[in-house]
Amino acid sequence: MSYIPNTENEQARMLEAIGVNSIADLFTPISDAILAEADFSTVQPKLDDIALKKHLLALSSQNVHMDNHPCFLGAGIYDHYIPPVVGHITGRSEFYTAYTPYQPEVTQGLLQTIYEFQTLICQLTGMEVANASMYDGATALAEAVIMASDLTKRSQILVPSSLHPAGRKVIDTYLSTLPIEATVVQHNSKTGQINGELIDQITDQTACVVVQQPNFFGVVEDLTAIASAAHAKGALLVVSVDPMALGLLETPGACGADIVVGEGQGLGCYPAFGGPLLGLFACRKDFVRRIPGRIVGGTVDEEGTRAYTMTLRTREQDIRRETATSNICTNQALFALAATVYLSAQGKTGMQQVANLCLQKAHYAQEQICALPGYESVFTAPFFKEFVLRCPEEPVAINKRLLEAGIIGGLPLAPYYPELENTMLLCVTEQRSKEEIDALVAALKG
Repeated sequence: MSYIPNTENEQARMLEAIGVNSIADLFTPISDAILAEADFSTVQPKLDDIALKKHLLALSSQNVHMDNHPCFLGAGIYDHYIPPVVGHITGRSEFYTAYTPYQPEVTQGLLQTIYEFQTLICQLTGMEVANASMYDGATALAEAVIMASDLTKRSQILVPSSLHPAGRKVIDTYLSTLPIEATVVQHNSKTGQINGELIDQITDQTACVVVQQPNFFGVVEDLTAIASAAHAKGALLVVSVDPMALGLLETPGACGADIVVGEGQGLGCYPAFGGPLLGLFACRKDFVRRIPGRIVGGTVDEEGTRAYTMTLRTREQDIRRETATSNICTNQALFALAATVYLSAQGKTGMQQVANLCLQKAHYAQEQICALPGYESVFTAPFFKEFVLRCPEEPVAINKRLLEAGIIGGLPLAPYYPELENTMLLCVTEQRSKEEIDALVAALKG
């Protein structure tokens, strides 16, 4: 009862009100067979606050985490530096406990932060409008392909095998009950980029071509060429982007993208244990009335003072789901705020510096590791902060030894790409020091 501050007398009154004699009576609907299988031997007796805190700290100390182990694991969730100002702002009670701003007259501060988030995402992606926001990058991607199919009135989408496997699975789940077919096209086994075969498969029935930039292997794609090929057939280009890479790469909007999505976790949000996350979604202004979720707009009140309010938001998403354009009816406002503070604090120059550090450190790590016997780079195309290595033995065994050395290793790729046996996806962010990279190389060498 440590977390429920009520007395035994209060508990008795509550039990009397609901018509049972004890807390144990609340579990009578559970069958004896299920209860017999339950193991309660590890459950601690009730503890006072001091003992409970010590117990929880002892449990948490068993975790391997990024504060005490340098991490080279990426694959969609990244260990980027978070400036202290992010936690200072997001920890304020008016933001930390706020919910959906249905009443603009009392939520101007929250609405303004969402408006600023949209503006920053438009600047970052080179698009004209952005929503606020999506649950995560994978669901944003699935919403994008459905939106593209609806806009073009076509039922085929082309997806490269170099798209994040989780993203492909989420797309399949979303499309399983819709008359839309996703065709997976193999990447180039030498470069790691999209094959010309994908471009050749674009037809008059293609709703959109999906591209990840950089792709799941960390490889940089040529968006301009793919956009031209898609538009020539009347198809749209959907780009799933790592926002950190946009500190160096040309914006998807400038390359011809029609819809841009992405995972915004790296923008000031902790990796935690894999979530919750922050989905980004931006598109051309022509599609603004089909965009999922919501948009906050800026206007003026009757006195001419700047004001903000939710706009272009269909109530069908809440109350008439069968006619809704999307299943998204809320947002990740707290994480969107974190991204807003992060981008504002970093500024254009800061984003360029972070991206450049990721690029330089990743290339240094790749060069040093590939100089070791038995290790080689799998793909030849340029990469950003992640790269694929062929290893002299099973990566699972390598990662076990790295963990014994106090290092979190990369992602073995064979479970997702059987043809990439004994390969590992490594990530190097601006957080990794030269000493940590050298320690990784020494551990691999040993």
